[in-house]
Amino acid sequence: MADRKPFLLRVDRALLDDLQRWANDDLRSLNGQIEFLLRRALQQAGRVRKDAPETDDHGDAD
Repeated sequence: MADRKPFLLRVDRALLDDLQRWANDDLRSLNGQIEFLLRRALQQAGRVRKDAPETDDHGDAD
C-alpha cells in the first residue's frame, strides 16, 4: 500500500455534503472519493508523475 500523509482540508459544508453523497453513491469513503477525484483530475490534466502507482477504478493503488 502507498505511504499516506494526513493533512487538513477546509471546505464549504455544502461541498462536503455533496461529496459525501457522491461517495455514498459510489460505495466509497469520503476520503476515498476525494482521492479518486484528485487522481482523475491529475490524469486529465496530464500531471501524473511517471513513477506514480497505477490505480484501479475505485481509486485504490494496486
